Amino acid sequence: MRQPYDSDITREQFAQISQDLENVKKTTRPREVDLYEIFCAILYLLKNACTWRNIPHDFPKWRNVRYYYEVWTEKDENDQSILDYVQAKLVDIERYESGRNPLPSMLIVDSKTIKNADCAEEKGYDGGKKNRV
Repeated sequence: MRQPYDSDITREQFAQISQDLENVKKTTRPREVDLYEIFCAILYLLKNACTWRNIPHDFPKWRNVRYYYEVWTEKDENDQSILDYVQAKLVDIERYESGRNPLPSMLIVDSKTIKNADCAEEKGYDGGKKNRV
């Protein structure tokens, strides 16, 4: 048993997407790796932006993780990968279980205020940062 990481999902959450991941590729022999561990390793990699070889050693071998990452990120005819699909599915399930609408109704974008040149004709005011631009 390995130590849990912040990027891990629970086994119960994984059970909701495991069939989607298992059905991507037909198996001809019994799988030797736990797909839960592979998926958690990919989440760790995406969250921490580490290199393949720097995935912690308590995850499966980095070559196995990379293999499944490449299989799961292949785009289909709708330009969506199975990894995109299962991540969106987990978000939808979490939002539904917490009593929220699965489709978000608001988006927050943060930006940097940049002062305009003195000779510019249009000038504005950034109310959030109380700056004249």
